[in-house]
Amino acid sequence: MDLFARQEKQRREAALPLAARMRPRTLDEFAGQQHFLGEGKLLRRIIQARRLHSVVFYGPPGTGKTSLAELLARHTDSNFARLNAAACGVKELRFELDAARARLETSARRTVLFIDELHRFNRTQQETLLPDVEAGIVSLIGATTQNPFFSLVSPLVSRSQVFEFKALTHDDVLGLLNRALTDKVRGLGEHEIEATSEALHFLAEICDGDARRALTALEIGVLSLVGTGKPFDLEAAQESIQKKAIQYDASGDEHYDAASALIKSMRGSDPDAAIYWLARMLEAGEDPRFLARRIVIAAAEDVGNADPQALILAQAAAQATEFIGLPECRIPLAQAVTYIAMAPKSNASYVAIDAAMDDVRGQRVIPVPVHLKDSHYAGAERLGHGTGYQYAHNAPEGWVDQDYLGVEKNYYEPVDRGFESEIRKRLAELRARRVK
Repeated sequence: MDLFARQEKQRREAALPLAARMRPRTLDEFAGQQHFLGEGKLLRRIIQARRLHSVVFYGPPGTGKTSLAELLARHTDSNFARLNAAACGVKELRFELDAARARLETSARRTVLFIDELHRFNRTQQETLLPDVEAGIVSLIGATTQNPFFSLVSPLVSRSQVFEFKALTHDDVLGLLNRALTDKVRGLGEHEIEATSEALHFLAEICDGDARRALTALEIGVLSLVGTGKPFDLEAAQESIQKKAIQYDASGDEHYDAASALIKSMRGSDPDAAIYWLARMLEAGEDPRFLARRIVIAAAEDVGNADPQALILAQAAAQATEFIGLPECRIPLAQAVTYIAMAPKSNASYVAIDAAMDDVRGQRVIPVPVHLKDSHYAGAERLGHGTGYQYAHNAPEGWVDQDYLGVEKNYYEPVDRGFESEIRKRLAELRARRVK
């Protein structure tokens, strides 16, 4: 490389943001993901064997998907081609596939085709990849923030190894920040700005495992202090980072996973966890009406008759949500969530209706006993409908020994918790009297 080309390369690299300049150049520099990249783990073995075929990187932004794709190309001595599914179509895709085929035929060099946001390709675009992936023309690396088992076509997923990226740990991010501060070639070391431990720990925590976000904030803060003689302290760190953006897709994994965590926390009687998941969903912009519906369902499904007040309170919270909206509706929603979490639990009603519906679907339908049939029309008496029916309120106890189903079935089995323990005693008594 001549002097002018070297200078041009240096100028291009200097114009890159810090997060791009600090991308790892070796596997040893790569932070995190040791659950599949550590010694003896699957992806490490694939790299060592130089047998990279088709893989899908799935996980939150800023966790190293693009960086690792570039490293894989380098370690397998492959050409690296990159596309963004949001900005290209079949024409651009076919161009890269044809170029990879020509490269393989003329120089025997394989191509790593990295497609960012692969989930944005439609079915036709995804299926266009299949023949060349199967033929080994390209080693496909698809990156997505959405669950590939939902967002990608089954033939593509079945032909790929799926690696789930985790958010970087606090220590992972802290290590990257310290390296960026001291690196005088790619990082910020030439500026010699002192950074306090408090500031770095704050960035490592607030970035939610997103290295790109942490490094961007560090770069803004340090460059704004050049020539001032001031250190990069906590105040500078707080001013350098934007309002925390919650990683949350209202129709994807985060939505369903957080909703599942909320419901299971209420069911598991942990009000603190339930409140956290409620707060996370509200802060991320979840529709409060969706949350209200889930809370009403939980009151009936998981509390039931162990505390009938739970359903009343949940329904009141749902109505209040419609009436007052955000941000105030967070308060009745929180009241309902904590009440349901601390209420005694019973799913006996839920189990009963499902068991009865299974019988209706899968067994012969039970006819309505003649004495229970409607008798309020002309001709009913001639058919015998209603004959023999005993009006319960005419009995001293408001109860008569009467068959209401025609067969022996026990669907509702109250638990011995909360108010349902009283129902359990009453039901056991009535069933015993019917048997006699």
